[in-house]
Amino acid sequence: MRKLIIFLALVAGVVALAISTGAVDSVVEWRVKSGLVDAGVGEKRANCMAARMVDRLSIIQLRKLQNMDAQKGEPEEPTGLGDYIKRVRRAGDDEAIAVTASSAALCATGLG
Repeated sequence: MRKLIIFLALVAGVVALAISTGAVDSVVEWRVKSGLVDAGVGEKRANCMAARMVDRLSIIQLRKLQNMDAQKGEPEEPTGLGDYIKRVRRAGDDEAIAVTASSAALCATGLG
């Protein structure tokens, strides 16, 4: 029992350290960037957008954006930023829509 308590305390410490150093944010940002690139967004713009989106959206909102399946007549994967934003609108989360669209616009102009 004592070993279990010590183990759990160590795990809690490692998790707290990862959170406090931003390691978790880095992983989330990398996953968002990868998802954007897979959706047809260019590497540079995806990097910019991911940084803004991770700062402004919750993990739950980001997960909603991750699980957007194609509707009838659409390609399995979005073919560009416009298709991706259309799918984001279907998520029904006004804040996620606003953050995604504003991030796309700001990053496209170099202001993001």
